[in-house]
Amino acid sequence: MDKPLPPTRSRSPLPLFVIATAVAAFFLVRHGSSWLRRTLIYLSHAPWARQLVSSWGVAWRVASRFVAGVDREAAVAATRELNRRGIMVTLDYLGESCTHEGEALQAREEILRLLGDIAANDLQANVSLKPTQLGLKIDRELAYSNICTLVERAKAVGNFIRIDMEDSPTVDTTLGVYRQLRHEANLDNVGVVIQSYLYRSEADIEQLIDEGARVRLCKGAYAEPPEVAFPHKPDVDANYLNLSRLLLGQRAAEKGVYPAFATHDASIIEEIKHYVRAHNHLAAGVRVPDAPRHSPRSARAVGQ
Repeated sequence: MDKPLPPTRSRSPLPLFVIATAVAAFFLVRHGSSWLRRTLIYLSHAPWARQLVSSWGVAWRVASRFVAGVDREAAVAATRELNRRGIMVTLDYLGESCTHEGEALQAREEILRLLGDIAANDLQANVSLKPTQLGLKIDRELAYSNICTLVERAKAVGNFIRIDMEDSPTVDTTLGVYRQLRHEANLDNVGVVIQSYLYRSEADIEQLIDEGARVRLCKGAYAEPPEVAFPHKPDVDANYLNLSRLLLGQRAAEKGVYPAFATHDASIIEEIKHYVRAHNHLAAGVRVPDAPRHSPRSARAVGQ
């Protein structure tokens, strides 16, 4: 799997960066946040952009606020430090949309080793994974087999796996894999993610509540057409709060739902904290932290 490399000495690409920034600013003003989202998604897959980040010290320092490191040893060290500060962590071996079985198997083995590192170092951490990194776009059964192996290993060492949600064409298959693990393999140490920018998410949340699922709510980061997703941020935010209240409501509490909320949006965090405090008889199992004082790197690391 491709991943960032530590910075190396090279000629500064500052002029190229300045030009790219100016072009990006022009298109952002002209076309708005939807263009920016598409651009960022493209850059996340572009080898030349990854090389730019890893070879230019300034860019690497920015990236390292959000990426714990380039190997498991760095992830263990970052997690240990966050645990020391009272912060629990979810670790993600970065990558998605593998194109052949070998890549999927390599990702599975790396995540197995990561689970072993967590157990060996007694870390307060679980693991998130992306189904397409484990073969979902190659073969559904390949992905299920790989994910099942990981969830079983996590259960054996007392850990938990969160299945991330990716772009809209994969939602039904991802939910199907999750339900097969829960209801056929009888694995209860697995949860799933729902994205508030999709129109369908309220119905998905309602069904997952009925199943007593462990759901992490996020906003969604993929470039989706307006036919399937809210195109404007205020609507995405409003739906996020609507779905969070469902996850914290009476029916969810009765079903044993354990919700998690992934956002850096301070106003949404405050709204959720206010709701929990006002309805603490419904959300007795939800911890309401003080205002976060950690860095953006820490925030990325602890997104549940």
